[in-house]
Amino acid sequence: MNYKLLCSDIDGTLLNKDRILSPATVTQFNRIKDTCHCVLASSRMPKAMRHLQKDLSIEKSPLIAYNGGLVLADDRVLSCTEIPFSIIRQIAKFSEGTELHISIYNTDDWYVPQFDYWAERETNNTKVKPTVRSIEETLSAFKLTNRGAHKVMCMGPADEIAKIYASLIESYEYDLHIYKSKDTYLEIANKLISKKSAIQTLMNIEFPELDWKQVIAFGDNYNDMEMLDAVGMGVAVGNARSEVLAIADFISTTNKEDGVAKAMDELM
Repeated sequence: MNYKLLCSDIDGTLLNKDRILSPATVTQFNRIKDTCHCVLASSRMPKAMRHLQKDLSIEKSPLIAYNGGLVLADDRVLSCTEIPFSIIRQIAKFSEGTELHISIYNTDDWYVPQFDYWAERETNNTKVKPTVRSIEETLSAFKLTNRGAHKVMCMGPADEIAKIYASLIESYEYDLHIYKSKDTYLEIANKLISKKSAIQTLMNIEFPELDWKQVIAFGDNYNDMEMLDAVGMGVAVGNARSEVLAIADFISTTNKEDGVAKAMDELM
């Protein structure tokens, strides 16, 4: 199949064990980028994706950030869907008296209450530094400017992550996407969005000539499942969750073994 749009998750999929792009991956993107639109689709903020776009020589391509909460093309906002302020405030309440680290994101702003182990870890992973200020200050600023959050991330001990996960499911199952990317990581976004909905936005506005059969996508985690199920060729890397492997059209090697590059070489 002559695919015309490639969408790839980043962490656990596109990046290798050192959390960088391998030479093989860069080579494959350079091979196909002139005949196939290449779009990064991640839970990351845009600022944490642009350096990867540059390394892949796809700086002019659209971006799907925050699992579809923010879709950009040439810095134009094609779609923006936030977690309402009232829910952010309740998430903060649920975290009171715990050891949980709460990160709050909007567009290219990332706020943390302190630069602790979790903030340092995310900085190392994403190459972006957060703004340090108390949750109370962040909430006050958001309220004044009538802003919500594109993502809230809770990080901390597995038992406390499990507790806040249960509380959020009970209160906001129909309002929020709430998923554990790890036992110690909980990612939260508006229920209305997904990577699939973001691709649909791109196809409606930027690529109206394309249909789903012309799209190939790569992923490894729960937030990739709708996307992989919708596209013409849904590729799971070998390290993907069992549920992701079960719905994939093609299973490649792991991200540590250049799974995306190998699948691109074979399928494109």
